[in-house]
Amino acid sequence: MDCRSGCGACCIAPSISTPFFGMPAGKSAGVACVHLSEDMRCALFGDSRRPALCDAFLPEETLCSDNREDALISLTSMEIASAPGGVIIRSVR
Repeated sequence: MDCRSGCGACCIAPSISTPFFGMPAGKSAGVACVHLSEDMRCALFGDSRRPALCDAFLPEETLCSDNREDALISLTSMEIASAPGGVIIRSVR
């Protein structure tokens, strides 16, 4: 499956616990990456500064579905299931 234009769910749903270019504190789950462009594409795609987690992610129909809303639900569910205790804690600043 090719990455779907106008989606960006994989740049929003997952957390990234390690620092990376532009996000020195990492990224909280449910928060859009600073590199998510207006057309919902990764501006670091193909760039060596792209986080390893993102580089390893491959779109699949079971995760990405055929629309953005279902992709967000699917990826958010995976994030919750993989969080310690199945709970996502966001810091408020």
